[in-house]
Amino acid sequence: MSNPDEIDDSTAPLIEHLAELRTRLIHSVLAFIAGMVICFTVATPVFNFLTAPLCEVLAESGQDCALIFISPQEGFFVAIKISFLGGFMLAFPFIGFQLWRFVAPGLYKSEKGAFLPFLVASPFMFILGASFAFYVVTPLAYDFFLGFQQFGATGEAITGEEVTQGLSVVFQGSAQEYLNLTIKFIVAFGLCFQLPVLLTLMGKAGLVSAEGLGSVRKYAVVAILVLAALVTPPDVITQIILFVVVYGLYEISIFLVAHVEKKREEKLRADGYYDDEDEMDAHPDDPVMAEFEAEDGKDK
Repeated sequence: MSNPDEIDDSTAPLIEHLAELRTRLIHSVLAFIAGMVICFTVATPVFNFLTAPLCEVLAESGQDCALIFISPQEGFFVAIKISFLGGFMLAFPFIGFQLWRFVAPGLYKSEKGAFLPFLVASPFMFILGASFAFYVVTPLAYDFFLGFQQFGATGEAITGEEVTQGLSVVFQGSAQEYLNLTIKFIVAFGLCFQLPVLLTLMGKAGLVSAEGLGSVRKYAVVAILVLAALVTPPDVITQIILFVVVYGLYEISIFLVAHVEKKREEKLRADGYYDDEDEMDAHPDDPVMAEFEAEDGKDK
């Protein structure tokens, strides 16, 4: 029979980890709520800032930048959505710090040095992708969507009593629908820009290799094309922009994974764990290695 004391001793660390995880999660939730409250107080200026791409497109056609609420509670839900997204962005540095404090004690010094750069690079790449979506993709998307408006004979939007002079079908958008679409662009591009961070981290863990990523390049092209069709409006220009950007990030990821593999190989060779002869035996079909072995045999 097992000793009850031994069981208690073995389960104590797990209970301590769960208690620490609960504390970290509570602190993260409180930081998120605090960020939401801050963003809720400035929801109107933030929303006005987010409408800049739409207002620029409307101004080019001589229209006023005006959005409407189609339900009494829509204004409140717009503020809540802005608070939710803004609160998470404000609280993410603190949430990332809590995550780091939780996992850092279980990592070796070398592992800490490897994991920390990815924790810093992730929010940076998300902000870069969100900025690209807001300043480049979103104006192009709304220019395409609003191109289906129907103006009067004078070429300007006709409203009010002047509508009798000609048919006018112009944009009078819902504030909530506009915000939903804009957030979709921002979040989608922010996540797409995480590709180098994710693949490099997987390469660091040995889950993917540069050779493997290069061999599935044609499948990656198809997947990126499907992604571009799903997260962008159905115009060719926007889809091409997203495809070029994401495919470029994929190629950068291959380069970064190859760099990680090279660093790992140099470390193993310096520590005496890397054998060049084993590497040649592991690649019998490699013509370069075969030629190298043949020349080496001649020298002997």
